[in-house]
Amino acid sequence: MDPHLLRTFVTVARLASFSEAARELGYTQSAVSQHIAALELDLGAPLLTRRPVAPTAAGERLLEHAGPLLLRLEAARADVVRMAAAPAPGLTLAATPTALGPAVLAALPAAGVTVRVLAREEIPAAVATGGADLGLVAGLAAPSDPLRLPDVAPLTTHGVAEEPVSVLLPAGHPLVGRPGLRLGDLADACWLDAPDAALPLDQLRAANGGGAFRPALRYEGTDLHTLTALAAAGHGLTLLPRSAAGAVPGTVAVPLTAPRVVHRTELLHGAGPGAAAGDVVRKLAGGM
Repeated sequence: MDPHLLRTFVTVARLASFSEAARELGYTQSAVSQHIAALELDLGAPLLTRRPVAPTAAGERLLEHAGPLLLRLEAARADVVRMAAAPAPGLTLAATPTALGPAVLAALPAAGVTVRVLAREEIPAAVATGGADLGLVAGLAAPSDPLRLPDVAPLTTHGVAEEPVSVLLPAGHPLVGRPGLRLGDLADACWLDAPDAALPLDQLRAANGGGAFRPALRYEGTDLHTLTALAAAGHGLTLLPRSAAGAVPGTVAVPLTAPRVVHRTELLHGAGPGAAAGDVVRKLAGGM
């Protein structure tokens, strides 16, 4: 499949409009229609209905493949350009909020660093496509087990930190006096659904082998202060690394005792990181 046609198809499906896709891509509407027609002819199946503009069943299946395919092409281009070009000065680090622990911060250069706090799923793509020199992703895992990251490009990963996790409770919660909590006992509690700031609820369900873990409130952001303020106000429980859960006003952090899981941080980079990035990799890669 021609990637130009595939990109046009993805844009039309996302915007649900041939004319809007034409404006975004810089094509005429006629050219966009020709692209879609050529792709449908190539695959032998209609991919979009026209009124309204929406993917057919075949189009939905193609969309499942199209995102990873286009990302892999963009990553390949960025990888070759990065190898051929002179190293850019400075360092751009993409990280999830809970990945920025003391060891990571101590390893950063004194100047020339840009830190981008991103959603967990965006970080491998940012590193693969050149949007960041390094990535730091955190998640829930069994001790010494690697995180499950999307396969967007040939990236190198290093485990750089593991620490215990705690349940953050509002100060008046009836479980505050417990020395420890089991995740299974909290499956029916109301939780904060904050996939980009806290440990995502699907990771809690996977670690527990199931359970409702019902969201009481959804927070779509990456700011830990906002997240912990919501927990302190009683809007739901959240699970955080011990270093992030301690000494939060209006809350009590109770250690999670079962199952045996940790908050794990992994460092990601492509081939041949520049001088500044390589120095950070050397400092952090031997941390575990």
